[in-house]
Amino acid sequence: MFWHDFDNIIWGDLMQNTQFQFSKLAGKLKSSMIRELLKYANVPGAISFGGGTPDPETFPRHELAQIAKEIIENEYKYTLQYSVTEGDPELIKQILILLKRVYDIDRLSNENVLITVGSQQALELVGKVLIDPGDYVIVGDPEYLGALSAFRMRDTQFLVVKFDDDGPDIDMVKQKIKQLDDSGQIEYLKFIYVVSNFQNPSGITTSLEKRKALVEIAEQYDLLIVEDDPYGVLRFKGEMLPSLMKIGGVERVVLLNTFSKILCPGLRIGMIVADKPIIRKLVLAKQGTDLCSPSLTMRLTARYLERYDVLEQIKPAIDLYRKKKDTMVKALEENFSDIIGAKWTNPEGGLFVWFTLPKSFDTMEMFRFAEENKVFYIPGEAFKPFEEPSSSMRMSFCLPSIEDIHEGVKRLRDAFDKYRSYKGL
Repeated sequence: MFWHDFDNIIWGDLMQNTQFQFSKLAGKLKSSMIRELLKYANVPGAISFGGGTPDPETFPRHELAQIAKEIIENEYKYTLQYSVTEGDPELIKQILILLKRVYDIDRLSNENVLITVGSQQALELVGKVLIDPGDYVIVGDPEYLGALSAFRMRDTQFLVVKFDDDGPDIDMVKQKIKQLDDSGQIEYLKFIYVVSNFQNPSGITTSLEKRKALVEIAEQYDLLIVEDDPYGVLRFKGEMLPSLMKIGGVERVVLLNTFSKILCPGLRIGMIVADKPIIRKLVLAKQGTDLCSPSLTMRLTARYLERYDVLEQIKPAIDLYRKKKDTMVKALEENFSDIIGAKWTNPEGGLFVWFTLPKSFDTMEMFRFAEENKVFYIPGEAFKPFEEPSSSMRMSFCLPSIEDIHEGVKRLRDAFDKYRSYKGL
């Protein structure tokens, strides 16, 4: 199975056979590579390192079930009714407490927070409010696919900078911005986007030095930084670094976050923290999208945060993910250390390992050999701002069992050997 052939055939037939007059935007839409590839991961006996899906055994289902019963029966006038676009005030109150605990960010008010339907809606709304067609956004290589998809909806021009072992290449950031400035187009550069902790897909954390440098650059050119941090509290070791918002302030940094990784994704609770004028515009954009987030899941999250210390509650999950990450890194060492040029990240937190094969390998092509072995990953091409082959892959360790991680990496080595033989490499 080759993704490009599959996508072009399906979408080409659809556009040719339809009688509808779709918009130009609709003509550019494509299925999510991750969603399509992972359809194959549901076959019996498959082991998937594909989706960044939290382990369901970490979800506080009993606690949430009890709270859900209570709030439906006792708070039905809120939980079963429309809410305000900004979000449940009870939930925003709890979020402000967490912002202080996690990031040491205070002096914020309700007007600095917008509740979204997951962080994906947050990305989409940020694109709507900040990006005009043809504007520029600085992104990394590799970069989070969800952000690339959201920003592409706005006909964004990506300025791509290499992602080093400690975050974005600062010299490349400066170079890209200077080129725009010299050409008189700096006003069309809207923001720098960065997943600051345990980046999806690479697992890399941006160093404190580079965080300070990014803020200095943003100050120099009067730019915004959009800091996405869904994984920051899932730290296995080491000290948490100051957030970009802590360094640059709410006037310079827009912070995105979600409860999908620390509570459960089915609640679909995300958030945007920003300067009040930005939040006001985001609220207006959200009104045109869905009017408001679901009252029931917002109040359920608020009452859970009131009753339980979520940072304490997730410690067993962090311990579990640490063990799974260590298992994956060890399995890669055991199965691929003999391959010259193969390397992988060893993140201090988050959900992903970024595994890179020698440059002559194409992990999209290799996917069909992995599929035959019933082991699945996401090819690195999915995380490229522009379509081009990649010798890397994203491997998620959060969902498979310890045993399946060992077995899955063995299957991956077998798929690698079959692909290598097929290509004569």
